[in-house]
Amino acid sequence: MSCQSSGMKKYMLTYSAVFVLFIGLMWWIISKGKKLVPHYSSLAQTETNVNTPIERVPSIISETPLEVFYQHMQQPLSRLLLQVIVILLVARIFGTLARRLRLQSVVGEMIAGIVLGPSLLGWVFPRFSAFLFFPDSLKSLQFLSQVGLVLFMFVIGMELDIAQVRNKAKDAVVISHASILFPYFLGTLLAYFLYEHFAYTGTSFLSFALFMGIAMSITAFPVLARILQERKLTQTPLGILTVTCAAADDVTAWCILAVVIAIVKAGGMLSALLAIGLAVLFVVFMLYPLKNWWSKTSAYLVKRKATSKTLIAGSFFVLLLSAWLAEVIGIHALFGAFLAGVIMPQEASIKKLLTDKVEDISVLLFLPIFFAFTGLRTHIGLLTEGNYWWICILIILVAVTGKFGGSTLAARIVGQSWKDALSVGVLMNTRGLMELVVLNIGFDLGILSPEIFAMMVIMALSTTLMTGPGLELINYYFSRPIVSPKEFVNRVPK
Repeated sequence: MSCQSSGMKKYMLTYSAVFVLFIGLMWWIISKGKKLVPHYSSLAQTETNVNTPIERVPSIISETPLEVFYQHMQQPLSRLLLQVIVILLVARIFGTLARRLRLQSVVGEMIAGIVLGPSLLGWVFPRFSAFLFFPDSLKSLQFLSQVGLVLFMFVIGMELDIAQVRNKAKDAVVISHASILFPYFLGTLLAYFLYEHFAYTGTSFLSFALFMGIAMSITAFPVLARILQERKLTQTPLGILTVTCAAADDVTAWCILAVVIAIVKAGGMLSALLAIGLAVLFVVFMLYPLKNWWSKTSAYLVKRKATSKTLIAGSFFVLLLSAWLAEVIGIHALFGAFLAGVIMPQEASIKKLLTDKVEDISVLLFLPIFFAFTGLRTHIGLLTEGNYWWICILIILVAVTGKFGGSTLAARIVGQSWKDALSVGVLMNTRGLMELVVLNIGFDLGILSPEIFAMMVIMALSTTLMTGPGLELINYYFSRPIVSPKEFVNRVPK
């Protein structure tokens, strides 16, 4: 025991001596180096102009610790990380509150995005909002949100059950197309009255009307699917029909949106036709050659018991290739990501593997960032001028009339009961996240002005909030016992 103790002391003495020796040598080198004079120009002068004299950058050592800390907080990476932390925290708080109110967590996250924007945080705490969401830093936030949307649309494409769509294709196509055609018509009609007041100079009426139509006719397939799942309606006839309608609606709407974007970006009719032709070739290429190749390749990898990393890497390659081709053609990377998800192999094990890897990070991390970025673009304060709030209410009424009314009547025509038809109408009226995606595309393309963008965001939030209470109201109404006139008279107090 004493030998071990003496050995330990000898080891510590040797370690301390070596440590002190090297510290002393480094101090001696630094003291000598202070006398040296550099002849190379500074980094800032090199980046601007070597012939332009600039002031020497003050040494950090001369600054106070508080100033150094503040400078570190203003660095792009530091600011971005702080933005993400605040966004995730606020999104989780509002998502939890929404669930306690029996609403979808995505509704709470949408509200959180508006709260973090100029509509509330920028209004109540303008200096903190200006520091946290400094205008030059929003490009990084937008980039992250776009990456998250690409991953999310990939998951949505994988959740599309092609076999289920085929089984209910007849009724679903009638309902989904009616739920697009009627609101699309009302959207273009509304655009006629809004164009002069809310469109940018140089934006054609065709572009404005087409985008208003698609914004009115979109359905939030992921939100709708989660509502059905929470209410245990997924395997019921109503649930299967509604999910199929929403899936067919999304496929049709995204194809229309791709055409609209191609027309808007192309400018001239010849360029638009070229973009549409390339888009058709792209879809054919994705649905046949690439799908067949990847199905055989994934089956081969599974048969050879290749690692899951190889399969995931190949899937990401297909995703990125599809998104890149769609962006180059001019129909937006999100459509390519959605189509990449659609052509993924239908085997449950492969879908589960990909979904487990992608869904959590896209839903829990990137989507709140997208909601916050949308909220930063939403200036509800702009609606205080004139009769803007009345126009906003009109937009909501037109949206509900078109989507709810068209879906309900179509469902009734194909033979659904009034209860199921009304339920289909309420569910198809859910816009949620998909509406925000479309609106941000329109805003980025310079089609939607800040005022109309704010109104449409409020419309998306309002129609999503209506879904839960609407279903409760329908269930309550049709669960009431039917009272005959005679019984009603006898119940009246005399």
